[in-house]
Amino acid sequence: MTPMALLIFAGIYALAVVTPGPGVAAVIARAMATGHRRTLAFILGMVAGDLVWFGLVVSGLAVLAQNFYLVFTVIKYAGAAYLLFLAWKLWRAPATSPEEQVYVKGEGLRLAAGGLSMTLGNPKTMVFFLAILPQVVALEDMSGLAILELCLLMAVILSAIMMGYALLAARARRFVASPKQMRLVNRATGGVMAGVAVAVAAR
Repeated sequence: MTPMALLIFAGIYALAVVTPGPGVAAVIARAMATGHRRTLAFILGMVAGDLVWFGLVVSGLAVLAQNFYLVFTVIKYAGAAYLLFLAWKLWRAPATSPEEQVYVKGEGLRLAAGGLSMTLGNPKTMVFFLAILPQVVALEDMSGLAILELCLLMAVILSAIMMGYALLAARARRFVASPKQMRLVNRATGGVMAGVAVAVAAR
């Protein structure tokens, strides 16, 4: 692809990613409760989800994906259920700073799976890859190099924007001083995560 075509794609994709939606809300809630480092695995799961959708569209399986609506409906509800579980964990989290929290073995893999399932069932993601992307990129003429370039662009853009949100959310938590305030933050972020789960399931 030409540099101009890559630039146009990068701009449109970045705009789609930065626009608030279930993914942004989930990242902010997670980072507010646990810090930005423990949000990274969730973001990597989101990157994997976008790459899966891109792979489906490029390989001509977009129509197949639309026809197998039941499969993606199951994935959507599985993602929503996992987000509800995360919301419950955040609600019950102890009133401690992210630095004092204990890392749980296997947490990263579970968070990545949660980010992946949420992205696969996110209507905002579906609309971009099934409706907007084909209008931006000539999918039928794409070479292997062009596919690789777009995959790298998506991974970098999505990771950077979501980590930006995570860093801002984690920094905001530093202004919370007392355990009582931290408990309120935990419950507020748990409520936001539950709201994201309901939004994903309802669409």
